[in-house]
Amino acid sequence: MKLKDRVALITGSARGIGKNIALEFAREGATIFINDVNEENASQTCSQLKEIGSKCFSYIADVGNYEEVKKMFEFVYANAQKIDILVNNAAILRDKTLHNMEIKYHWDDVLRINLNGVFYCCREAIVNMRENNYGRIINLASVIGLCGNFGQTAYAASKAGVIGFTKSLAYEGAAKGITVNAIAPGFIETEMVKEIPEEVKEKIVSRIPMNKYGLTEDIAKLAVFLASGDAKYITGQVINVNGGFLMP
Repeated sequence: MKLKDRVALITGSARGIGKNIALEFAREGATIFINDVNEENASQTCSQLKEIGSKCFSYIADVGNYEEVKKMFEFVYANAQKIDILVNNAAILRDKTLHNMEIKYHWDDVLRINLNGVFYCCREAIVNMRENNYGRIINLASVIGLCGNFGQTAYAASKAGVIGFTKSLAYEGAAKGITVNAIAPGFIETEMVKEIPEEVKEKIVSRIPMNKYGLTEDIAKLAVFLASGDAKYITGQVINVNGGFLMP
């Protein structure tokens, strides 16, 4: 198993892409810490992981709140003594054209969770990783952070920030055996996408060369690779998973 004896914290992992990353990590032998703001969903996901033989813990915290993040990492270290893998997946989407935005709801909250949350979690993980001369940090960016989109200035800014943060932290971690990479998903079949009106979904698909949405498993399996020893010489990269929607 590629992640045997590794300890992984995955934020926003009670459902969607984060949940599937947790499931794939569990199948590869990792001890999993599920983080989310929904206690019921987190508990259910943790139960699923335990059913397939994984050691799993869940912790409810808002990653955009530094005090809550600090307490979450205290919980991780109390139960596992280390962290090997951090996946920053938690994010929110609150679309609005700029002239119609509410500053706190549409801008501040999106940047607080999507970008500050990545900083807070990395800040708490990096010290332990440096002490152990080992770490894998995987940040979930987005194709929107690379190409932008109508009505998504806040989301695009947050994900572009994640990309710049990833590249800079990769420089800082390299000498200590810590790799830092980003995955930039395109349009993936999640609960959020299923709620899009059918005619809008058809327009989006028509712009994807592969003519279909991606699956959460497509992201999860890449995350396993980046978290494993197979990717030990890969750092500071942004890997696009978008069916050809954007080819930078």
